[in-house]
Amino acid sequence: MVGVEKDMAEMKIKPEAFVFVDESSGNDEVGKGTESEPFKTAIRALQAIENCTVIIRKDSSSQYEPIGTNALKKAKKGVEQAARKKTKAGENEKLAASKAIAAKEAEAKRMEAASKIVLEEPKDAPKAEKILITDSTQYREKRVVVNGWVHRMRNQKGIIFVVLRDGTGYLQSVLTGKVCEKASYDFINLGPESTIALYGVIKELPEGKSAPGNHELVVDYYDILHAAPTGEEAFTNRLNAEAEPSYLLDQRHLVIRGETASAVLKVRARVLRAMRDAFEDLRMTEVTPPCMVQTQVEGGATLFKFNYYGQDAYLTQSSQLYLEAALPALGNVYCVQESFRAEKSLTRRHLSEFTHVEAEMPFINFKEYLELLEEFICQTIDRILDDPVAAPLIKQLNPDFKKPSRPFMRLTYEDAIKYLNEHNILTSEGDHHKFGDDIAEAAERKMTDQINCPIFLTHFPVEIKSFYMQRVKERPDLTESVDCLMPNVGEIVGGSMRIFDMEELLAAYKREGIDPTPYYWFTEQRKYGTTEHGGFGLGLERFLAWLCNRYTVRECCLFPRFTERCKP
Repeated sequence: MVGVEKDMAEMKIKPEAFVFVDESSGNDEVGKGTESEPFKTAIRALQAIENCTVIIRKDSSSQYEPIGTNALKKAKKGVEQAARKKTKAGENEKLAASKAIAAKEAEAKRMEAASKIVLEEPKDAPKAEKILITDSTQYREKRVVVNGWVHRMRNQKGIIFVVLRDGTGYLQSVLTGKVCEKASYDFINLGPESTIALYGVIKELPEGKSAPGNHELVVDYYDILHAAPTGEEAFTNRLNAEAEPSYLLDQRHLVIRGETASAVLKVRARVLRAMRDAFEDLRMTEVTPPCMVQTQVEGGATLFKFNYYGQDAYLTQSSQLYLEAALPALGNVYCVQESFRAEKSLTRRHLSEFTHVEAEMPFINFKEYLELLEEFICQTIDRILDDPVAAPLIKQLNPDFKKPSRPFMRLTYEDAIKYLNEHNILTSEGDHHKFGDDIAEAAERKMTDQINCPIFLTHFPVEIKSFYMQRVKERPDLTESVDCLMPNVGEIVGGSMRIFDMEELLAAYKREGIDPTPYYWFTEQRKYGTTEHGGFGLGLERFLAWLCNRYTVRECCLFPRFTERCKP
């Protein structure tokens, strides 16, 4: 710096007019033009002090020197260009502000004019017939009125598009002309999920355009039933893709309005219908067992206990015992009933309350039982894939779904243990599996995903299965039991042949430490006309998780209940 000061002194330049520029490490934003805090460019230096002396260097390894003549000319030219740009920008800003004010005034006038429009239902038009969106196609070229929720809305060049939803489908609607002018005022405070009634004629779309159903409603009149909020309280601000899962569960009442969630619920309804139709085809009678019981089926640790008029009672774990009681009266029976498990498990396939599809059949053996279970599952799938409502929704939710081929793979428990060990699928403790282990969910699912087809996993050891399961005659250490495993989910069905000998059942009570007294009515089924019989329980939410490719069963019910969640 001494050399620079000497040169400046000889040139009679005052030190306070020095402005420093480092083209490598300088900063035009926060720099001060001093030697320790230099600018980055000569242009910035001249902008800071008009008649300064620019002292410049390429980088910290170079010496500061006065800027060269040509470089100084270039910098001054740059200052002039920057000044012109700034002036031009200021002029543009003023012009834009002026245009904005004019546009605002014009919009205010337009809104004032729109507010004065009196919209009436066309007197010369045919009377509108009230329809559901699902019936839109058959009402093309007819005047209709459709009630629903505003699913989406956009205003585009004097045309308002509204996608209406009524639970049965989606309908694109278009508002133009006077209707659009009036709506542009009325819809200002109309947020998503508002309820409205739209009147008009359904028109098929020309080739090249698309909308749900390949048609749209040309609106000639509307009625606002309720305006949902806009701004911070708007529906779209309540839910977003980044929301935490726990928050979405708290807002489940809003989440189910979404296209994916509602599609799953619609498939659920059609699956229940298909299952009932399949049961009907299999000559089975539906019954409705109680949910409040004083017996257990799947182990006391998972019972929800409550006080029933001074007595101990429980929410049912399964309706199986009651279905067995109905066999002599009705033959093959089934139920679609809620079951409850106080199992503190937070896996993606567990719920504390779930829809249990159960069936019991008399006068069959284990082979016939497996064939009937397979027939029920496959017939349900065939029916649902032929369903005009469910089939396109499944295609939307799970485009790669393929119905399972028959027969299902039969895999004994013993062979499954061998498979797990041969493929190095370990227990949760990191050990190899051994006979008698209750195969954990993760290992079971990994095996199922590797095999990648439906599996009937059969003949579990007595020790890990429920007290009522029939033993294999040739192998009394095994039960005539089955779990149906599906890829990506694991077990969706559990069942077995049931003990039909009274003495054997009494021994099972004793072995499990169960007081037989409350089970007197169940036990007496073996006294008054016993026979071989078997049954199964299917978890509807697990079935749907497989069918609709959902990550968790919580997505497959209306309001999921699981460990520590009982809201909303």
